[in-house]
Amino acid sequence: MKSARDNAEAAHAAIRAVIGAIPPGHVASYGEVARRAGLPGRARLVGRVLGQPQSEGLPWQRVLRAGGRIAFPSGSREFREQVRKLAAEGVLVRNGRVDLDVYGWDHDLDRLLWAPPAKSASSRSCGAGHRNPRARTQKT
Repeated sequence: MKSARDNAEAAHAAIRAVIGAIPPGHVASYGEVARRAGLPGRARLVGRVLGQPQSEGLPWQRVLRAGGRIAFPSGSREFREQVRKLAAEGVLVRNGRVDLDVYGWDHDLDRLLWAPPAKSASSRSCGAGHRNPRARTQKT
């Protein structure tokens, strides 16, 4: 039978694994990290785990508050360091916030499969100069 200490260590390890898996150039909220670690509703635990020595070396800068906000006070040394680290990964921070629609760690399979394709310069034109993002060529 697992002790409470073993359960806590397993939860902390799961949180660290999720944080370590956030790809460069992407961010996740504390709540999303907790959910992906199998600990929904435990966002505060994510913050506590990040503060532990065992979490040193993790990409802590990729973890943000809900809505993409940086958790540190604006202008603090930690705030500036997080902004600098995110900028080095190509993540834009504006007014202490990151646009989660642009930089969020989104692995929603339905969204990836069924969302309309992104517009690109190679999209085919149809009609009076309008682009049809759903137009695709099929090989027969």
